[in-house]
Amino acid sequence: MAGIDEVARLAGVSTATVSRALSGRGYVSEATRLKVAQAAADLDYVVSSNASSLASGRTRNVGVVVPFLNHWFFASVIEGAESALLRQGYDLTLYNLTGGGEERKSVFDHFLLRQRVDAVIAIGLELTEAEVSSLHAMGKPLIGVGGPIPGVFSLTMDDVAVARLATEHLLGLGHTRIAHIGGGKEFDLDFHLPSNRRIGYEGALQDAGVPVDQSLFRPADFTLPGGYEAAKQLLGSPHNRPTAIVASSDEMAIGSILAARDLGLHVPQDLSIVGIDDHQLSAFFGLTTIAQFPRRQGEHAVEALMQLLEPTADAPESTAVPLPYELIVRSSTARPAP
Repeated sequence: MAGIDEVARLAGVSTATVSRALSGRGYVSEATRLKVAQAAADLDYVVSSNASSLASGRTRNVGVVVPFLNHWFFASVIEGAESALLRQGYDLTLYNLTGGGEERKSVFDHFLLRQRVDAVIAIGLELTEAEVSSLHAMGKPLIGVGGPIPGVFSLTMDDVAVARLATEHLLGLGHTRIAHIGGGKEFDLDFHLPSNRRIGYEGALQDAGVPVDQSLFRPADFTLPGGYEAAKQLLGSPHNRPTAIVASSDEMAIGSILAARDLGLHVPQDLSIVGIDDHQLSAFFGLTTIAQFPRRQGEHAVEALMQLLEPTADAPESTAVPLPYELIVRSSTARPAP
């Protein structure tokens, strides 16, 4: 098998340049990188991960921890992170904590503390002080995504502001009987997303002088069937039927659209609906939503992590950086019928 010296001679560069070009660490011009890659391909040269790890003390592997894997949103964040890590020459090891407390304890007490990963990205997890301290004690850089984690560089989403914006959109169209489909108590865990979105919804109503009607709230499970069932209860009531719904996820909003259709209601003529996420099916259903750009969240997390793994003058200093969100108006919202 060809060695790195032969690749360097064929490409006309130093062995150090070959190492940077093939590992993704350090600056190499695009022209040089392509020349080195071609030379390596011509010689059938493959970087030895074991030798690289022994020389650098790195595994070039990043652990990504998520609370759920079967949710579109988390899968999209992971997809963005994986794509960005591959571009940097890193592998990704996924730890799914769906199993609960014992599984989480095992991951943080054993797997992540072994020399298997160089760093950790926690998505949608409010890490404990002990979990953060143990990772820092092992010298493993840590990035949080979704909410603030004390002592950790975090990319944070303002869920209060997100739900407020969705509700204000409907208020601006003239709606006052606005229902909210949020998360149940069992989902009010890390970063209290359901509670914060309900606070944003109620705050927008109060600021507009609209009384908060508790009968217009229904909890659900952030799935399409859950949204369908919650909307059926709201829309099937013979009294005080809402003219609009703010759903805490696009999947629940799409379920609401299907429930309305089954009841003979037209969207948006009879009912306006706003979701949150910008799910891949949202455009198909014409759903007005608050986009949170999950793929971009994963990419931003990796960009910040690379600055911690390979510090530069631009290494991040802030411990909490707000994530972007945007109102995308489609055909599921309109002024209420007169």
